Amino acid sequence: MSEVHVKEGENLDSALKRFKRNCAKSGVLSDLRKKEYYQSPSVKRRKKSEAARKNKNKRFG
Repeated sequence: MSEVHVKEGENLDSALKRFKRNCAKSGVLSDLRKKEYYQSPSVKRRKKSEAARKNKNKRFG
């Protein structure tokens, strides 16, 4: 859980910016997007395999 304490005299915008940065670092949003809808294990394996193939082609292609 990301948590940000607003300092005394701190602008709310800067606190919000720190919170967003903290969420991005901890991977909350990417995890949320992954869990947005259910994927069966076979689909997960296929996507992982396709991504690996794509990365390999990028590196050596």
